[in-house]
Amino acid sequence: MRALRLIAATMLCVVAQAARADDAEPAWRASALAMVPAGYVAGSAYRTEGATGYLAVYPASSNDPKTPASVFAARQSLVVALTPDATRAVSAELKPRAEPDPDNDEADFAKPHAELAAKRTALPDGTEPCSLGAWSIDKDAGGLNVRAEPSAAARVLGTLPPPYRLKLGGAENTPDGGWLTEFHIVGFKNGWFLIEGAKPPGKDYEDEKRYPRSAPKPYAGRGWVASNKVGANYANGATRAGGLFQAPFVDAQWTPAQRELGGPIDGDGGPKRLLACSGFWGLVESHDGVRGWWRALCSNQVTNCS
Repeated sequence: MRALRLIAATMLCVVAQAARADDAEPAWRASALAMVPAGYVAGSAYRTEGATGYLAVYPASSNDPKTPASVFAARQSLVVALTPDATRAVSAELKPRAEPDPDNDEADFAKPHAELAAKRTALPDGTEPCSLGAWSIDKDAGGLNVRAEPSAAARVLGTLPPPYRLKLGGAENTPDGGWLTEFHIVGFKNGWFLIEGAKPPGKDYEDEKRYPRSAPKPYAGRGWVASNKVGANYANGATRAGGLFQAPFVDAQWTPAQRELGGPIDGDGGPKRLLACSGFWGLVESHDGVRGWWRALCSNQVTNCS
């Protein structure tokens, strides 16, 4: 019964969020959509000041894993001239967006993102800084290769074990397929994740005294793994649940998306695929085929990450 109440509460929350988003849009936004330049996608109309409106816009390629957006990049907005009653758009111009934007930038993530940006120089050239929990989904008995460069031809530094199950006396909550090898994602480049801190599969969830010394040990240093071999769970990113954003910003276009067993996505379960990352955001594909950004991913294998 408690589980049913939680599910009902979650669904009501998602519906309420969607309703608030619709109600918050000013009348002028509908007419301004026709003025969005080619190659851009409109998000929220985030401000109206007298006869001027401000519409969030992001490149159409922002959710393309080949050209993913960056939460650290300069932003733009469509500055819209309005009729005197501020109900319709008259003209519009794409302009640089001043930062920070106190009305739309989540204060809780502004400082952590700034700290990640400051660490960019410590990463390999061209690496997008990230901070996400994740795991290997590679079932190859030989393990997942961790490479020195983001290339399948690069030197192999070590491997991450495939799913692992204790032969005797394992925990009752062991996943059906066995424990996955968890790690931390610190960067992304050209379809590869830069990872570190890999942990022996299941060690954090099993009785320490019964965890075998013979259990597989992953390469725990820093290295690169292919993005199509990586998975994660949704975590609570303090933003709108039930769908994905077209860019890694809370005022980007938002599209509803579904969990694996149905129902709006939330902090329970994970995406079908993890494609890229930027800061605390992950570019994912949901189980119903929606591609977009979700803020905060984790690697907890026994409970949700809310």
